[in-house]
Amino acid sequence: MPRRKRATARSRNGRLEDAIALLVANEASFLEHLARMDERFARMDERFARNDERFAEMDARLEERFARIDRRFSRVEDELAAIKNILLRHEQILEALPQAIKREIGFKPR
Repeated sequence: MPRRKRATARSRNGRLEDAIALLVANEASFLEHLARMDERFARMDERFARNDERFAEMDARLEERFARIDRRFSRVEDELAAIKNILLRHEQILEALPQAIKREIGFKPR
């Protein structure tokens, strides 16, 4: 019987060594995968930084463009207000014109 116990102990030790070897291999594979993920995240961080820079540049250009549009729109509104005032003045002149002509030619109502 002692011989059988030694064989079982060796068998257990062999399984334990196999399990440890598998654990070490899995850890190495996991660490390799983790390193690849770290590289991937670093590339993503670089890409995000470039995109953030591009978006900041686009935002600045858009801010300037909208500022120009706002200034131009303001000028157009001012010009339209001036045109409206001119048209109102012309309307008043045209409305008064028949009476002015009648006065000038000496027309007298009957």
